[in-house]
Order: sequence, then C-alpha cells, then structure tokens
Amino acid sequence: MTSLISHTSFDATDAYAQSVFWGQVLGFAGDPEQPDAPGDEECLIMSPDGSQRLLFIEVPEPKQVKNRLHLDLVPATGTRDEELARLLGLGASIVRDLREPDGPGWVVLADPEGNEFCILRSDAERAAT
Repeated sequence: MTSLISHTSFDATDAYAQSVFWGQVLGFAGDPEQPDAPGDEECLIMSPDGSQRLLFIEVPEPKQVKNRLHLDLVPATGTRDEELARLLGLGASIVRDLREPDGPGWVVLADPEGNEFCILRSDAERAAT
C-alpha cells in the first residue's frame, strides 16, 4: 500500500494573491466550479490536466525561516535567463544567484511572501552542453 499526493499546501498571508502569482508562474488555474476570490482563506490552483495541485492557506504567522521544502523549476520554453526575467516581472525577487559563467547553476528566488524556489536551465540548454 502507498499514498498519493493530493496537493502541496503553502502557508500564506494572502492566499488569493499567492495563488495568482503561482498560477502565472506555472500556467495553473483555479477550479472553475469553485472559483477563488480576494479574501478567500484557501485558494487552490491546478495544472491544466489537473494532475498537480497547489493549495494556499492563510495563516496569521509570517514566514520566519528558510523553507524546508521548495520548488525547482525549469523553463517550459526558452532559456533559464529568459524565464528569470519573466519571473522577476511577476514579482519574484533574487535571493542568491548561483549561475556559473560557463552555463550551469541556478538562481534562488523568493515569491512575493518570501517563499524560496529555484530556476534551473531548460532541458534544451542542458542538452546543448
């Protein structure tokens, strides 16, 4: 017997704003049968096929320490640096730049509430080296 992951949950100060940010980052959307709105204490977004789901739950405590779990992202299209520029435009911020001059490496980012995640090179970029 094993368990399956229903969804990954994130504590949030503003569940709706976090769901909008991450929806734009990942191309996920809310459930059209249960739409979320500003002020909702729980907001769910899911991948287009519904196989991956993220749930944002409002909590009173602010983030205080480094995440124990984070997402590592690769661009679906384009390059790591192009995706980095897009993510910064959506409201992410750079925590630490670990890119190497010859191409490998990654960038540690924070979402608008300070949750860390990484952007890696695309599969095409890694295959080209």
